[in-house]
Amino acid sequence: MRVPVVQHRSRRRRALGRRALWTGGEFLVTAGVVLLLLVVHELWWTNREARQGAEHQVQALERQWATPGAGSGGTPSANSGLAGGSSPRRSTSADGSTTVTGSAATTPRRSQAYAILTIPRLHLRVPIAEGVSKQNVLNKGYVGHYPGTQQPGQAGNFALAGHRNTHGEPFRYLPRLRLKDTVQVETSAATYTYTVDKILPQTSASDSGVIRPIPRSTVRPAYGYSQPGYYITLTTCTPEFTSRYRMAVWGTLTSTHLR
Repeated sequence: MRVPVVQHRSRRRRALGRRALWTGGEFLVTAGVVLLLLVVHELWWTNREARQGAEHQVQALERQWATPGAGSGGTPSANSGLAGGSSPRRSTSADGSTTVTGSAATTPRRSQAYAILTIPRLHLRVPIAEGVSKQNVLNKGYVGHYPGTQQPGQAGNFALAGHRNTHGEPFRYLPRLRLKDTVQVETSAATYTYTVDKILPQTSASDSGVIRPIPRSTVRPAYGYSQPGYYITLTTCTPEFTSRYRMAVWGTLTSTHLR
């Protein structure tokens, strides 16, 4: 009777196969854990960190404005006058609010937080900083002011951008805004109230018309304005978790309360 002989070569191949399977399994598990950590970092940690930083910046601005002489230092002020040197023109409405038809010509430093955006419907209160740099503005949970557009209360278009997802995601729920909702912008000298009157649900990411002095979409011309005015524009990515398209919410200045 012949006894079967196990070849050393076959045994070695089976051992190498088991080792390869084990190594491959370890790699897949490790990759899965790393991906999970990245998702947690993007969806939870960046939001937590940015929101805390934004809250602290709002508190810092409020403390600064409560200090006498806080209107200096490059922060736009309704009392600073127009570019031509004239003072703002003021009128009082029936409810006692003051409307200002002129505002500051001073431009804040790049990435400087200088105002606070409040949107009651969204329970949102975040800093506004100069510029739309991801690293220095948007990723901090701030809302960024498009350079070259007007400042709060000025004639033209005060245009802002904010993240829809991650890094504080201040504009995540921007689609919940409705016509006649209010948007407030606070500076060291005044609180400007804008009323939402137009919404552009989706347009190209390169649609520069939405932030022009008279905002009107160049991609969807039915959306926008045709006359000069005092406008605010809020922009963010759409749909969620992509940057393929943009949405815009527009409002018109309805009142200004001086400090």
